[in-house]
Amino acid sequence: MKKNVFSLLAIFVFICFVACQSNSDNKKDAQTGELSGTISISGAFALYPMTVKWAEEFKKINPKVNIDISAGGAGKGMTDALAGMVDLAMFSREVTKEEIEKGAWYIAVAKDAVLPTINSQSPVFDLIKKHGLTRQQFIDIFITGKITDWQQVFKEATKTKINIYTRSDACGAAAMWAQYLGKEQEDLLGTGVFGDPGIADAVKNDKNGMGFNNVIYVYDINTRKKYDNLEVIPIDINDNGTIDADENFYLTLDDVMQNIKSNKYPSPPARDLYFIHKGEVTDPLVKDFIKWILTEGQKYVQEAGYVELPDEQIKTEISKLPQ
Repeated sequence: MKKNVFSLLAIFVFICFVACQSNSDNKKDAQTGELSGTISISGAFALYPMTVKWAEEFKKINPKVNIDISAGGAGKGMTDALAGMVDLAMFSREVTKEEIEKGAWYIAVAKDAVLPTINSQSPVFDLIKKHGLTRQQFIDIFITGKITDWQQVFKEATKTKINIYTRSDACGAAAMWAQYLGKEQEDLLGTGVFGDPGIADAVKNDKNGMGFNNVIYVYDINTRKKYDNLEVIPIDINDNGTIDADENFYLTLDDVMQNIKSNKYPSPPARDLYFIHKGEVTDPLVKDFIKWILTEGQKYVQEAGYVELPDEQIKTEISKLPQ
């Protein structure tokens, strides 16, 4: 028994040594200002492409820095960060009081939104494009299940079952979409699919499919147009049964970003995107990476398909960093 106890103690000490040693490898040269070391990041699919872009650009000017990034959902990122398994979590919903009490320190780095999606070959797509859907209709499809067929929405439509897709993993996209509908992720109906790419593919491959995605998984950042077989369901914000000119801003990625920035798209599901750290950031490399993102790094945000933070908010976020 004693042998087992000593073995477990030895393993624990070794893990602590490795963690501390890894953290001590991160440094900033006092004379040259040169950064070196490794930053580990996991979490939200929503922020993953943006974080990859930031990492690429940051490493160009700091070649001795390695940044390891993995996407697995906002929930996994939060768990990893609070457990000390990663330096930062990518996070795509509001941080709860309970998470803050557990030590979650958070900082906004960009903005985006969750968009309701439909297959472009849907037999009701022309009607959807003209009339859109109201918030209540989304509630009756995704929450109450009162609407299961498109003929219940459009009398002129042929009887067509709606195949709903939702996220199987704990994630910000589903949480924010559910919040817009007055509920929580667990209340969303539909077939569960893992990850943003998964739910996008599910809708693309089902002409009766309907789901939701973060903006970056709906539009190609190179063409700035929607991916093949994927369309956005316009939201009838004023509930008048038609999509007015000021509600029709989904043609290109740049149109969507401009309307998120000007607050025309409902919030939620428009939202801030965050980095999470366990407690205040003290590691000089991690701190410099975040500060760079909030300054020089903001110039890559629009290019990558996201919305920059307003200048005043950037000042506020930078002030959260320990001096």
